[in-house]
Amino acid sequence: MSPSTLQARPIEAEAFTPYGWLVDPRRGHDGAPINADTSVRFDGFGALALTADGGVPCLAVFRARAQPPQGPWQVLERHRLGTQTFVPLAGARCLVVVALGDAAPDPATLAAFVVGGRQAFTLHAGTWHHGLIALDDGDFVVVERRAAAEDCELAHLPVPVRVQWP
Repeated sequence: MSPSTLQARPIEAEAFTPYGWLVDPRRGHDGAPINADTSVRFDGFGALALTADGGVPCLAVFRARAQPPQGPWQVLERHRLGTQTFVPLAGARCLVVVALGDAAPDPATLAAFVVGGRQAFTLHAGTWHHGLIALDDGDFVVVERRAAAEDCELAHLPVPVRVQWP
């Protein structure tokens, strides 16, 4: 079966909204001065879901190796009970392949976003996504839900996807 093609685009808040949100203080968030005016705190990026069914917040670091962005990509995962936030360290970029769908990913909703090394994003609970596809070797801080029972479902796309660059 030959792969279908998906056009990657730079991540933008509006286009990413069905799948999650950007964590970007430059976009529409008012900050509050803290620490004797030496810092500005930005809140209100979105509500994290980390405690459903006995879950606890987990702060992890994923050390990722760069991958060829074109793929092909075929296995998506989702976490029904929790959000996942990815924060690159030291400028590592990544590719986010996402889809919506109830029982399985809906190929009609597949999207691919290029995330710059100074951007962070959160996936809504239940969003289908490929595992971390790093474009540069690097570390990513990940904030997610951890519990005794794993909350990770896997699904294979009916046709693998190759990603094209803008």
